[in-house]
Amino acid sequence: MGLDDRKKVVLQAIVDDYVATCEPVGSKSLIDRHDFTVSSATLRNDMAELEQMGYLEKPHTSAGRIPSDKGYREYVNSLMKVDHLSDEEGREIRSKLGESFDEIATLLKAASATLADQTGYISLAVTPKLTSSYLTQLKMLMIEPGKVLVVVVLSAGVVKNRMVRIPDFLTQEQIAQIGNAVEQGLSGMPLSEISLITVATAAKDNRKVELPDALLNQVLYEAYTAIKQADNLDVYMEGKHRMLSLPEFSDTRRAQGLFDTLSHDGLIAGYVDEVTKEDEKKEYMIRIGQEITLEGLDECSFITTTYTVGGKVAGNIGVIGPKRMEYSKVISQINFVRMMLDEKLKQ
Repeated sequence: MGLDDRKKVVLQAIVDDYVATCEPVGSKSLIDRHDFTVSSATLRNDMAELEQMGYLEKPHTSAGRIPSDKGYREYVNSLMKVDHLSDEEGREIRSKLGESFDEIATLLKAASATLADQTGYISLAVTPKLTSSYLTQLKMLMIEPGKVLVVVVLSAGVVKNRMVRIPDFLTQEQIAQIGNAVEQGLSGMPLSEISLITVATAAKDNRKVELPDALLNQVLYEAYTAIKQADNLDVYMEGKHRMLSLPEFSDTRRAQGLFDTLSHDGLIAGYVDEVTKEDEKKEYMIRIGQEITLEGLDECSFITTTYTVGGKVAGNIGVIGPKRMEYSKVISQINFVRMMLDEKLKQ
């Protein structure tokens, strides 16, 4: 059974008030704050029915009600109107993302920091999926005997590096030759097609590399691992400390559960990727409380959207905050940051 118009208005008012105060909402405060023309008793009946239908919950210590996950879901699906960002907020975001960025990682870090500042919550940016990207450069730089920095540059503007260990009698010249040989052989090849065999073939076809096979294979394996690791999704997360100031996370165990999960970047990246595949056609994805299948986030809401590189969906930006976040405002902030990202990535 759907909600009648008055119950929708009551639910919307309760969500708005609870978001603003973090205090359970009673019928008297609803009448004080809103233009309800019905009696307090009628409102109490509506609230009791909304509770029976699962849209509201009654905390043990209070006579007031708070929205349930189902109540928040109804709110974001049917009752919320997405705000327009104020000119001042738009200018502020533009000034933070207005400079030029040499590589995508720096841009994503800046986007994540900007979102955290604007929303006051945790923000994240996930690097592009790179399987369709191709290798443009591979450099191997001797840091000290036995230690080499492998720098991988991809077509999406992503630069990844990895420190590797090699036999300490190899020279910088030998290492550079191997790097150049792999780069010449594989430049322009999609990451998805690069295997240990293609890396080895590229190096061995280049006659300048004169090393015993066993030794060459050892170095090539490290180069191959560095190339494949460039395909890992990275997550840039900002603002975790902000959650500690929220009443929802004053309980130490609850805060610990949240931070334990947030410390696993791979888990977060995988989850965001999964949610995107489920709702690919939606402008933004919202998961509320129990809908989030990550441990420790049952008191949170998670809003994500995608950004594009070369007209294709590439990665995600998003915000993790309390369930009582200002959804409309946060969505407008995410949308604006995404628009800025898309503009920058076109350049």
